[in-house]
Order: sequence, then C-alpha cells, then structure tokens
Amino acid sequence: MLAALVNVTHLVEVSGYPLLFVLVMSESAGVPIPGETALITAAVLASGGKLKIELVIPLAAAAAIVGDNIGYLIGRKGGRWLLERPGRFQRQRRDVLETGEPFFERHGPKAVFFGRFILGLRVWASWLAGATHMRWRSFFFWNALGGICWATAIGLLAYLLGHSAGKAIEAFGIYGLVAVVLAIVSTFFMHRRHRRRSQ
Repeated sequence: MLAALVNVTHLVEVSGYPLLFVLVMSESAGVPIPGETALITAAVLASGGKLKIELVIPLAAAAAIVGDNIGYLIGRKGGRWLLERPGRFQRQRRDVLETGEPFFERHGPKAVFFGRFILGLRVWASWLAGATHMRWRSFFFWNALGGICWATAIGLLAYLLGHSAGKAIEAFGIYGLVAVVLAIVSTFFMHRRHRRRSQ
C-alpha cells in the first residue's frame, strides 16, 4: 500500500492533470487501479501549490463520470454474457447476476451513488448496473451526482488536510480517510438538523 502510494504520488506530481484523469477514469471503468489515491495525491499537491484544486476537483469528477459510463456500456453490451457463459465459477457468476438484478431494480440509484465512495463498488457498480440493464438515464443522473460529490468531498478534504492526508492514508488506508469524510459530513448534517429543531 505504501509503495503504491509513493508511486502514485510521484507519477501524479510528474504527469499532473492528464494522469489524474486517466487513473480516475480507468478505475471507474472497472480497472482495479488507485484512482482515488490519485485524486487525494493531486489535492495534497494542490495544497502545496503544485497543482490547482479548482482544476483537480472538476477534472476528477469528469473522469469518474466518463469512466463509469464506459463501465456501464461494457456491462450493458457484454457483462451479462461474461456472467452467464459456461466455464470456471459459472455458478458463482450466475449468482452475482441473480442477486444483482433484483438489487439494482430496487436500489440501483443508491448503489450507483454510494458505490462511488466504496472501493469494491466503485470499481464494479457501473458494470453491474449495465449488466442488469439499469435504465441509462437513471444511471447517468445518480452516477454524475455521485462523481461530483465524491470528487468534491475527497478533493476538498485532502486539500484542507494537506500533507496530513497523505500520512492518514499511509496509517489507515483509503477506508480510514473515507470514514473520516463520512464522519465529518454526518456531524455537519446532524448539527444543522439540531439547529433547525432548536429554532
């Protein structure tokens, strides 16, 4: 994990915005590479003046949306065939489809939106949405909303924390940083709700 972080940090620092876009887009399309780490690294570099946060966040959001739509298209065109075809793990693959289809029918928008913040779902949610034939308009809306919220929340948090964000990743991993983000957001909304009730 630490070696991967160091490599991503070096690559993003050297290649800047184009590499950030490619890494986030590729992870969102279903390639298991550190797209979120690239966003955090770019935001930390922006806090040090090496990149601009006003470019990092929209670029990461756009890359997430583009990548997820590529993943959706792949899942729509070939995902079902890959899951149903004979061969190794056929029963497990069919189980994924049998479980995923009704799940996406009932909870598709939530899965697409919140999947952006969860490592496993972030990589595979778009494929599953396409393979289970979730309506594209619904997918696109919730995916775009999730991508924008994810890039803004993670990007701003890493930017505000600066180099301490990088140390947090080293110590606790991405899950730890996401947990911190969710805790801060939850506290903010609970505080607002409490104030409204008090008025």
